[in-house]
This record gives sequence, structure tokens and C-alpha cells, in this order.
Amino acid sequence: MKFVEGGELDMPQLAVVGSQSAGKSSVLENIVGRDFLPRGQGIVTRRPLVLQLIHTPLPPADMPQPGFAEYGQFLHTERRFTDFAEIRKEIEAETFRVAGQNKGISKLPISLRIYSPNVLDLTLVDLPGLTKIPVGDQPTDIERQIRNLVLDYISKPNCVILAVSAANVDLANSDSLKLARSVDPQGRRTIGVLTKLDLMDAGTNAVDILTGRVYPLKLGFIGVVNRSQQDINSERSMADTLAGEVEYFKTHPAYRNIAHKQGTKYLSKTLNQVLLNHIRDKLPDMKARLNTLMGQTQQELNSFGDEALFGEPHQMGSLVLRLMTQFARDFVASIDGTSLEISTKELSGGARIYYIFNDVFGHALDSLDPTYNLSAADVRTAIRNSTGPRPSLFVPEVAFDILVKPQIKLLEAPSLRCVELVYEELVKICHNCTSPELQRFPRLHAKIIEVVSDLLRERLAPTSEYAQSLIQIQAAYINTNHPSFVTGSAQAAKEAHTQSQRRIEPSKGTVREVFSSVTSDNDEEEEGKGPNGLAPRDGRSVSATVHDRSRAANASGNLSSASTTAARASKDHNRSHHRSASHSNQNHPTSGAGAPGVGAARETFLNYFFGTQGPASAPSTAIPSNSTRTQAVTDILGDEPLPEQDMGKVAAFDMKSLGKHIESNSSEAAVSLTTREEMETTLIRSLIKSYFGIVRQSIQDLVPKAIMHFLVNNTSQQVQNRLVSSLYKPEMFSELLHEDETLVAERERVKALLDAYREAFRTLSEVSINPI
Repeated sequence: MKFVEGGELDMPQLAVVGSQSAGKSSVLENIVGRDFLPRGQGIVTRRPLVLQLIHTPLPPADMPQPGFAEYGQFLHTERRFTDFAEIRKEIEAETFRVAGQNKGISKLPISLRIYSPNVLDLTLVDLPGLTKIPVGDQPTDIERQIRNLVLDYISKPNCVILAVSAANVDLANSDSLKLARSVDPQGRRTIGVLTKLDLMDAGTNAVDILTGRVYPLKLGFIGVVNRSQQDINSERSMADTLAGEVEYFKTHPAYRNIAHKQGTKYLSKTLNQVLLNHIRDKLPDMKARLNTLMGQTQQELNSFGDEALFGEPHQMGSLVLRLMTQFARDFVASIDGTSLEISTKELSGGARIYYIFNDVFGHALDSLDPTYNLSAADVRTAIRNSTGPRPSLFVPEVAFDILVKPQIKLLEAPSLRCVELVYEELVKICHNCTSPELQRFPRLHAKIIEVVSDLLRERLAPTSEYAQSLIQIQAAYINTNHPSFVTGSAQAAKEAHTQSQRRIEPSKGTVREVFSSVTSDNDEEEEGKGPNGLAPRDGRSVSATVHDRSRAANASGNLSSASTTAARASKDHNRSHHRSASHSNQNHPTSGAGAPGVGAARETFLNYFFGTQGPASAPSTAIPSNSTRTQAVTDILGDEPLPEQDMGKVAAFDMKSLGKHIESNSSEAAVSLTTREEMETTLIRSLIKSYFGIVRQSIQDLVPKAIMHFLVNNTSQQVQNRLVSSLYKPEMFSELLHEDETLVAERERVKALLDAYREAFRTLSEVSINPI
């Protein structure tokens, strides 16, 4: 009978186990009747040798004789070996190729079939000899490696153990019987073989062992006499060796009564009978297992497809259309979340798109600070530039528009990145929608990926442009009438006012100091006169005048140390020269001195610098003395007083240095802010935050909708039509349905394995019908 070597099918076989130099190779050669196994010192068998003996009956005498009656064939080569000496060389070469030259072992077996009319149908496995101590170049754990290798074979329930032991060694020290007992404690599938009976000491024999009185085995012990080393060296024929073995048992006084149950020929018949009986016992289980394997193999073969589909063009076109439709269905199902293969380990498909919208894009927008790149100096400069030469009574709306539009542009980068992330996710979905049937045709799969990728790239540009236009639309028109912004504006104004009040509190001491100084001056002046010796034009008190001057100074933004020094200098000068100033005012009375409110708007900080009026005073205005101007200029430009002859050039000198003064103020714009400027800056920043929040909320809602409409939904609706229009062409069917070479080879392997399973099942069925 022939049996299939299947990795998943545990076929009955005989495993030969024994220590080194116990005679395993000689037993196998006696069974085959040929000298074909390697010999030498130390470990020789370093790979399992699966030996299948196949009986080939001789043809009748009147029939022509075949050219080769006996031959061997390895599984790794198709060559037939008629010279058994070459079989020995091939075994050595194959052992060196896999196991190397350092006496190591390998679990990869060597498969050899021997066809001969002189053998019985058997399957034997020659395993490496058991050893204790590494010798030469052997690995230090050689004992463990060999033991594990042997156990892998003899642990299988369908394996019959052929335990070979030397008769001239105490049976209690037999490693083969010890190892066999560990997996077969009751001895049901172990056959004992005693070798070297002719080498036992004179006066001793192994009758008790062969009859089962020392170590009982259900299958018993069989004794054999192998060739000696001298017989091997002298090339004694195998036929003479077998004849000498028969003569030994018949003439030996201890063994002649059991000679009919000893020897190599009896061992071969017993092994054949044991193997067949073992097959018969395991036959129902083997048939059930074969049925299962045939069903699994047939299902695997069906997954590779049928080659008959490639016969006619309409069949090929039907296959291409079906595969494209299946791909489009899987692509849409993956986006919608209706796919049958839903992962539980990570987000995929449409769930990742939602994650991009909600977590990635949402967090990116929330992390934007609308005023992080706007300093107080930038806001103040924008306010000043938007008013031109005129002072502003309120916060200019132009400044708000100028500042808020660049901040809205900050939303453009995360919006475009959101479009790119969704596009990349759709490309991943496209690559993952690959069914096993589509994998058969790599060219068709590559074309489908290419067509869908082109469609996605076409939709990427309009989606990005629309997302960018959403930002431009928001920046094109600043809707300050938005309900949320109106509420935010009121709140921002309230907060700005509160903060400005908090900033004014520390400066109240300065105001009180000025008020006290001016009040003390009034004590020394004439009653009803001002600090410059002039009566108040509108009849207001001195405290009201100081209040007006302080307010005017805050509005002009010139509360600097220089101006404060000039104010104090002016007060000191007025204290010492108020009489002369009064006399000057009496000589040049003001035309509108008695009218209330006349000239009150001119009470500004410049009065501290130039006097009651500015440099370009009207004819009816009192002109301050040169000493007052000289002191003020000295406080600003330096401590050295000007010569008397240069007093007339002070005004021109001030105008010449005015350019440097403006440049200095421009470069030090961020040094200090007036109370009004701080309030305006705070208000502008609050308004920007309020309006930016409105735009951000709108963008966070509109951009995902635009991506879904222009990119995701549009691609889902057009993917099948694009595939059909691009790939459903009869002239392309042959190229698209070209199968992968690796897949073709795998299908052939599975098909051959299925045929082998079927042949084995037929053989087992014949055995069950015709008992052995």
C-alpha cells in the first residue's frame, strides 16, 4: 500500500530508536537487503530518514523484464538511483547541506522511497542515535536535541516504536526502552529488537529477554544477527549474511527452539503485520480525518478561483465587473460603518473621519489664541493709524477691521490640514478594501487603486479651495451686528472699563500731589488770581483747572517724566515771578477774560510747557516771559542754560529737534500706555476674541460639511461609475486578470494535496473492503 505524507495527517509509521552503535542501521539494511546507509564513528544519522519500502512484484516469465528491478528515489529530486552506493552519498550530501559539518542535527527529514520485489510494504523512520556526552564538534546540548527530536516522532499515537538494544549490554541500561516507556508505559505499540546476540559472553544468552520474562512487551522481542565490521570491510554479500543468520539460530543450543520467531525475515514480516494491524485499528479515525482534510483543502482551493473562468471573454468581463462592484461596495460600507469586518482594536473607515473632524480639527481650532501675536503696541499703532491726524473720541471701527482680519486667517491652516487628513484616510480605506478573490489579480487590484486615487485627487483641489474660500468669506465682511458679538461687545466694554479703573487707582497719588502743589501756590498768590498771576477766565476754581489739565494730559498720552519735570519747573518759576507775570497780564488784558468758557478748551498740558497759550499765540493772548520758556526747554533738552544772546532761537531749536522726538516716541511705543490707550487696547482685544470665537464656531461647523459634500460623498457616489468607465474594456481583460505567480503555484500545491488525500482515502476504503 502507498500512504500519503501529509503534515496534518498522522499516518501510521515505524520509528527506529536506539543508542549509537546499537545496530539500527544494520537492522534497516537487513530489512531492505541492500547496503545503502552511511557508516562511521560517532553520530552518523543527523537527520530523520523517512524510508518507504514499496513492494514491486516481478512480471511473469513470458513478459519482458524491466530495465531496473530495484531503485531508490528521493523526494527532493526526481532522479532515480539504481546504484545504492550513490544513495549513500546522496544521504550524506543532503545531511551536510542542511545540518552542516559540525556534527549537529536537524529536524528536517530526508524522504527516500525504495522500490523492490524483495521488500514488504513498510514505512520506517531512522532517527539519530541517543547519546550522552558531546564528542568532537558536537554541540554541548546534543543529548537534549536528540531526545526532543525522537520524542516528536514516538509521541504520536499512530507511531509504532522499534526499540533497538544491544544484547551484550544490560537491558536495564537500554536508553531506547527507557524512552519508549515514557510515551508507551503499557508497551502496546513497542517492538523490542535485540542485536549482537553473537557477541554475548560465552555461557550467556538472551532467551529470557526474547521470551518476555525480563521485560514484557505486548508485541514481544525479536533477535537478529547483523554483519560484523569485518564482514562490512570484506564486502560480504547481504544474501550470505541473512543465510548465516538463519544458520546461527538453528544451530545455537539456546535459540534453536525459538528460531522460527527470530531473524531479519521474521522481523520484516512482523513489522509489516503490526503496521497493517495498526492501520486497521486506526482506519475509522483516519478516514474521518481524511474527510475533514479533504473538505478543508477543497474550500482552500475554491478560494483561489476556478481556472475555467478564463476561457471566454464574456466570462472574464463578468468577473471583472463583479470584482469592481464588490470593491465599490466595500469602499462605501467602510465609510458608512456597515462593513462586515469591523475591527475591535483600532478606529477605521468612517470612524477615523469622525475622529479627525471632532478631535483633531476641533482641538486644533480650540488651541488657537486670537490675540497671541498682537502686542499692546500693535493695537495702539493700529488705532493711531486708523484715525489719521484727528484724535478719536471712541475706539475706531477701522482699527478693529484691520486687526481682526489677519486673525481670521489663522483658521485657514488647520482647515486645509483637515482636508488633507480626510483625503489620506480615504486613500487608506481604498488600499484596505481588498478581498481574497481580488488578491488573485494584482494587476486588476493595482488599476482599481490607481483609478480611485485619481478620483480622490480630483476632488481634493475643489475641496481645499472651498475650505479656503470659507475663510476668505468670513474675512471679507465683518458683521458687527451679529447677536453674539453685540453681547460680547458690551461685555468687552465693561471689562475694559473695569480694568482701566483698576489701573487708575495707583496713579491717584500723583494727581493729589499736583493738586496739593497748586493749592499751596494759591496761598502765596493774590486772591482771585491763577498760578500764572492771571484770574481764571471762566471763574472756575484752581482744582477744576488742575483736573482739566490732568485729563488733557491723559488724553494726549504724554504722561512722561519729561512733561512732569516741565510742569514742576513751570510751577517753581511761577512762584518766584508771579508778580511780573501779573504785571504783564495787566498791561496786556485778554479780550475775553470775563466771558465764561472762553479759552477753557485750550487748557491742556501744553500750558505747563509754553504757559497759558501755545507757541503760536493769538494777538489777544498773554505771552509768557522768556525765563519760563528757558526753564522748560532746559528740563527737556539738558541742564546747561542757554546764553542770553540765544534766547531768541529757542523756538526754532525746538522745532528742529521735533523730528528726533517723534522717532524716539515711535521706537519706544511699547514702553508705556496712557489710561485711555490701555482701555482702548483692552477693549479691542476683547472684541477680537469675541468675534474670533463666532467665526471659529462657524468654521468648525462648515469645514467638515464641505469635506463630506465635496470629497467623501462625491467620491462614494462616483467610485463605481469611474471604475466601470475606466477598466471595463474587453481589450484589457486578459491583462487585468493575470494571476500572481506565487498564487498559481500555491493553488497547484493545494490541488496536488487534495488529489493525494483522495488517493489515500481510496486506499483506506480498499483496505476496509479487503481485510489484510
